[in-house]
Amino acid sequence: MATVYYDADTDLDIIRGRKVAIIGFGSQGHAHAMNLKESGANVVVGLREGSSSRAEAEAAGLTVMSPSEAAAWGDVVMLLVPDQHMAGIYESDVAPHLEEGQALFFAHGFNIHYGAIEAPEGVDVAMVAPKGPGHLVRRQFEEGSGVPCLLAVHQDATGNAHALGLSYAAGVGGGRAGILETTFKEETETDLFGEQAVLCGGVAELVKAGFDTLVDAGYQPESAYFETLHELKLIVDLMFEGGLSWMRYSISETAEYGDYTRGPRIVTDETRAEMKKVLDEIQSGAFAHEWLAQAREGAPYLHERREADAGLPIEKVGAQLRSLMPFIDDKQA
Repeated sequence: MATVYYDADTDLDIIRGRKVAIIGFGSQGHAHAMNLKESGANVVVGLREGSSSRAEAEAAGLTVMSPSEAAAWGDVVMLLVPDQHMAGIYESDVAPHLEEGQALFFAHGFNIHYGAIEAPEGVDVAMVAPKGPGHLVRRQFEEGSGVPCLLAVHQDATGNAHALGLSYAAGVGGGRAGILETTFKEETETDLFGEQAVLCGGVAELVKAGFDTLVDAGYQPESAYFETLHELKLIVDLMFEGGLSWMRYSISETAEYGDYTRGPRIVTDETRAEMKKVLDEIQSGAFAHEWLAQAREGAPYLHERREADAGLPIEKVGAQLRSLMPFIDDKQA
């Protein structure tokens, strides 16, 4: 069984006694910085000159420095920038300022696990990874709840890395929901697999295929959208609240019978074999090398697919329908 910690197992005074430099102010960066500040920690934000996030960070009452200045100031440096840019920022702005006894933190194990970043001896290296988008981490903190966090220690140079990580996690609200102990390897590989096979890649392809199947069969696109995309949130909410059993309890017996008998015809043995291949590529580092190589070229395939999928019929139909539902705060990418 996994080890899970809660607020009672942490000491917030540890992080309150450190100087925390948050490098980046995107989805996770803004949540970490603001939650830690409101938990009593001494926080600065490191942003490049001309960053569009500078005004937002300053409006939140945070001190903004360059990444290099922030890294020199802080004794806990949390890197919250995109995976593909992190190693470069680390080498140019963070590594020159790391000294014995300091701590280097991450919210995803990618760069450490695949060897893109190698911290010097004498520096604590740990990960505090909230299991939710940054805007949710921030909102739930403000509401008095929290998002569960993963905690891993890669290098315990001082003997205090674990306690420091627990304190940091509590500071962003993780101790309210649970702080689960893991490793950089486990977090990285399970996170990538979940994104690719289920949460993003798997679900997106399933939704698109279901929509296309209904429309190609002559059904109205609006009906297809409601059945294959809109209702997905309602089903996932039930799973979130009580697992698969609660979802199945809450739907009709007709739907439940169809779930058991037709679901395995969609996710077949061939699908499961392909999932294993995806996991193999993650475990071997093949995916990481592929993605970093793409990123060095400006990520052409990513931009090509992003543009192509934005024009799909399901996206156009969905935008029209959401505009008629004022209770949905429709987001535009």
